[in-house]
Amino acid sequence: MKTERGNFNSDTEVKLHWLILGELVTWIGASFIWPLTSVYLNKQLHVSLSMIGVVLFFNCAANILGSIIAGRLYDKLNPYPLVLWGLGLDAVVLFLMAAFHGWPEYWVWLTLTGFLGGWNGTLINSIATSLKKYPGRYVFNILYFSQNLGVVTGTLIVGYLYDYSVTVLFIIAASLFVVALVNAIFNYKPIIAFHQERVKKGQSGVSQKAEPMPKCNFIMSMAFFTTLAVTWLMYMNWESNLSVYMVSLGIPFHLYSLLWTLNAGIIVVMQGILARFPKIFKNIFQQIIFGICMFSISFITLVFAKDFAHFALSMIILTLGESTAFPAIPAYVNDLSPKSSKGKYQGSIMVASGVGRAFGPLFGGLVIDRAGYIPFFWVAAIVIALMIALMVPLYAKLHKKLTIYK
Repeated sequence: MKTERGNFNSDTEVKLHWLILGELVTWIGASFIWPLTSVYLNKQLHVSLSMIGVVLFFNCAANILGSIIAGRLYDKLNPYPLVLWGLGLDAVVLFLMAAFHGWPEYWVWLTLTGFLGGWNGTLINSIATSLKKYPGRYVFNILYFSQNLGVVTGTLIVGYLYDYSVTVLFIIAASLFVVALVNAIFNYKPIIAFHQERVKKGQSGVSQKAEPMPKCNFIMSMAFFTTLAVTWLMYMNWESNLSVYMVSLGIPFHLYSLLWTLNAGIIVVMQGILARFPKIFKNIFQQIIFGICMFSISFITLVFAKDFAHFALSMIILTLGESTAFPAIPAYVNDLSPKSSKGKYQGSIMVASGVGRAFGPLFGGLVIDRAGYIPFFWVAAIVIALMIALMVPLYAKLHKKLTIYK
């Protein structure tokens, strides 16, 4: 395994705690929007469930597009104005949503927030790749921790404020993005120096164009992208079809909601443990494989789940997978990506996740309609296990040939 190390001065780095603050407030703001969308559109605006599915698909598709564009632009342009424009426009859209949240304008705003969510998420992840003070695994674990702390906070607040006023929710969400914008204006400036260093190297002939990812790195990265897309494809059914299944078994809906509080809480705890004890796993690849194994096992346990306790056990196992695999994949892809194309491949991670999120409920619905829930659980477990069967021998064959960019 070959290693290439950069020599950027740590004084030109964005401080990790400012990135954490940006992630935290934007995810709190985003968590004010997505949990209420289906309920608000159906109960308040009387939009059909099939039309809501179309709206959510547009949101996911726009998220993918935003991720692709932002990742490519990060590698070529100064990221500082890009992230300022993204956060600023997101705040503007949310203020417009607060003023005009009828139908069909809500559809327009939700599509735009999807695009800007992909844009901002990719840029923050890409900026995180420029940090050399901490190991990549630590940085992405901490960022994933902040994302989920934001989700915990946002979803708790939205449950209380929804009955009071959706307008207030949108205004608070917009204000949080203003906070993120102000944070970026004053604290993300070091990324300018990082970009200037890249430009200087290009002018001196050290890196005149984007360096292609080595073939072995590319093959391994594609395996990660495929695994991420497949895992999200199955995981999204927890957010959609599982609620119907649990209610059909006589389990109250509020207990289904409680599962997500459990999910977020475990993620926060697990990220704290991984940050405090980064060597629990021998390497990042082991962490990824452990996480994907947990995803597969969680669907096997669903086959036998008939009461809330068993569903809670399945959620705990699922969350162990989510909290270990999902932050480790972008960290490893960062190590596999040349310095001149880190934004491109961080964007590709967002795209893989977005594809799985966009088509997951549809795929699950088709299988469940034709075969039932139990066959779907087996399909999900087996397909995810096949991803492990793909990655382990591939890694064994390629790991000594991989080039690691530090």
